Amino acid sequence: MGIDPGSKHTGIAVFTGDGATRTGKYSVRLDHRGGLIRDRLASRANYRRRRRSANLRYRAPRFANRAKPKGWLAPSLRHRVDTTMSWVSRLTRWAPVRVIHFERVSFDTHALSAGRPLDGVEYQQGTLAGYEVRQYLLEKWGRACVYCGRENLPLQVDHLHPRVRGGSDWVSNLTLACRRCNRAKNATPVEEFLQDRPALLARVVKKAKLPLRDAAAVNATRWALWRALEATGLPVVTGSGGRTKWNRSRTGAPKSHTLDALHVGELDTVTGWPSQVLLVKATGRGRYCRTRTDAYGFPRLRLPRIKQVRGFVTGDLVRANVPKGKNAGVHTGRVAVRSTGRFNITTVHGTVQGINHRHVRLLQRADGYGYTTTKESTVETSSGYARASDGLPTPAAAAA
Repeated sequence: MGIDPGSKHTGIAVFTGDGATRTGKYSVRLDHRGGLIRDRLASRANYRRRRRSANLRYRAPRFANRAKPKGWLAPSLRHRVDTTMSWVSRLTRWAPVRVIHFERVSFDTHALSAGRPLDGVEYQQGTLAGYEVRQYLLEKWGRACVYCGRENLPLQVDHLHPRVRGGSDWVSNLTLACRRCNRAKNATPVEEFLQDRPALLARVVKKAKLPLRDAAAVNATRWALWRALEATGLPVVTGSGGRTKWNRSRTGAPKSHTLDALHVGELDTVTGWPSQVLLVKATGRGRYCRTRTDAYGFPRLRLPRIKQVRGFVTGDLVRANVPKGKNAGVHTGRVAVRSTGRFNITTVHGTVQGINHRHVRLLQRADGYGYTTTKESTVETSSGYARASDGLPTPAAAAA
């Protein structure tokens, strides 16, 4: 099994291996809801902060109970670890998984900080060290030319302070530029090249000094996930994002989360991969909060404590066969239950309201995930996400 963790999506690939040759059998892309969790926690904190500052009869802020245990992760980050481990557990029950290949770091910070190939470690030498730097720069600068902002075209590594004028190969001195802008800048320092555009110059200089905060958070999640994978008892082989991209360039595979998972670690060739990917979206199981708030954070509506109505729970996959009326027809989708017994069903065509529970039949219990399938990608877009295409691409066809 190969795992490519990310901040929004995690790719999981189940494959067979014969030495350094792999053949993909099953692919899953897990979509996290960490951003939604973060936003809801921030909203709750803002409500409480506002009520405290309004001199209302409310508890004073408590600062003495903020100790966090060792290994603590924010709920939005812990969610990524828990959902990934849930699917690893499922797949290891369904398939005879013998080893897990895990992308523990997006890029090797040791190779980046050295600014040169490192002796004695084979994967950091030669072209692979350059892939570590390119992967870092693509994520940092948003896969676009920093000078003209154009996307979806080949990008070159540019030195903000040219080497002929004493500039270094440190990653903080590197950026991305299209061929036209790189040739126009040539050996000119960025301060001179952008002297007519001071706003852009200030933005470039500021961003060059900023670390990848999102990448740091993801790296913290990856370490927690690695420890959880080690606890399963299966052998865990780790790799970096730079090696994954290097592997894809050699096999001719396009960019996608699931194909990245297939190319994690050491390999020579990939003979094929599935034509379809299972998309799993984490939807949650509802809220613990049993009230709805107004614009000021005060409760305006109280929800029932019992979530099951007429044998159904919000989020169940159902099919309703309505014989007559304005909603006549067959409707398949996720149900939202109501105490009155008249449910709403969200289908691919929209939401149908007021369907009597007698017409509803259960297809699948809600398990906190939504499911769909899509075709595997063959084209890498400027945003880093891939578009789907028909057929099962082979490495030779993808390279062509």
